[in-house]
Amino acid sequence: MAERKAFLLRLDPRIHDALQRWAADELRSVNAQIEFLLRRALTERGRLRQTDEEDDRRTPARPGAEGRGDG
Repeated sequence: MAERKAFLLRLDPRIHDALQRWAADELRSVNAQIEFLLRRALTERGRLRQTDEEDDRRTPARPGAEGRGDG
């Protein structure tokens, strides 16, 4: 897995509370939620190109999930 860069982020408490609720709704940590939102915004605006390395970091599908729904 790629090395992570740590840094201090100061947030308005209301923003942090909203992020915390949103992260909980999506079963993520606040840190993971912030990274998810930043990655999505950067990708949508063409500032971050998706690479094979990023694809490798994503959680694989559950085993057997690809066969569901075939009847």
